[in-house]
Amino acid sequence: MVSYILYRTGQFLALFLPLKIGYGLAVLISDIRYIFAYQDRRIVRENLKAVFPEKSGREISRIRINIFRNFAKYLVDFFRFSRIDKDYIKKHVRLEKMDNFDQALKKGKGVIVLTAHFGNWELGGIVIALSGYPFWAVVLPHKHERENRFFDFQRQRKGVKVIHLGHAVRGCLNALRDNEMVALVGDRNFTGSGIIVDFFNKPTVFPEGPAAFYLKTGAPIVPGFMFRNKDDSFTLRIEQPLEFQATGDKKEDLKKLTALYKGIFERYIRQNPEQWYMFRKFWQ
Repeated sequence: MVSYILYRTGQFLALFLPLKIGYGLAVLISDIRYIFAYQDRRIVRENLKAVFPEKSGREISRIRINIFRNFAKYLVDFFRFSRIDKDYIKKHVRLEKMDNFDQALKKGKGVIVLTAHFGNWELGGIVIALSGYPFWAVVLPHKHERENRFFDFQRQRKGVKVIHLGHAVRGCLNALRDNEMVALVGDRNFTGSGIIVDFFNKPTVFPEGPAAFYLKTGAPIVPGFMFRNKDDSFTLRIEQPLEFQATGDKKEDLKKLTALYKGIFERYIRQNPEQWYMFRKFWQ
């Protein structure tokens, strides 16, 4: 209940205040929270040291505080979804290589849109849906139903259709069968099983969903990332569909395909570490 009230209060302020002032207030609140969020600070620092073992403590701290600040801005953007329209996209979002979606859809098998907890993946989904693509997103349910309804409504009001994680297999297969797009966030495993891969040269568990859906359906995997620019505009960049030839050895194919796209995640995170929002211990 407390979280729901905070979300609604945040939405009211985000919609009431001009965007720049809303961002400024969010950063201020984030900086205050940063002082007291010892556990989150520690976890983020450990994750960053794994990614950048060569960086000094001062460099890591600079990146870390910007992660907190950018995530606060991410929430402001989420609360303002009612203001997002095609005119906003035209003014504030640079679209790169959207034709990769068109080429993938021509195969008639649907498209697996793969991203990470990087940049503003929620806003990226809204932009894709408002651009006219049949778009579904697999989302993690919240503990309380009122929070679920709030978050789902924010997405659905702009054309993003929602599949909750507990119903992901059937929902994704149905959408892909209808030649629609399914978005998966592939850098965090929320299930009891997954694929062990080396991520930044350390073993961790990635979800097997993206690779498993590819092997079952033949739907192309198309990575896409919505990242914030220095002036608080955005770039939505769509990568080429992954090229992978299955061998028939399912276990090995799952591992090799997952390793293929985790390399893309590594590239984006290295380029913009301030936009990788991972507030849990990533490597055990």
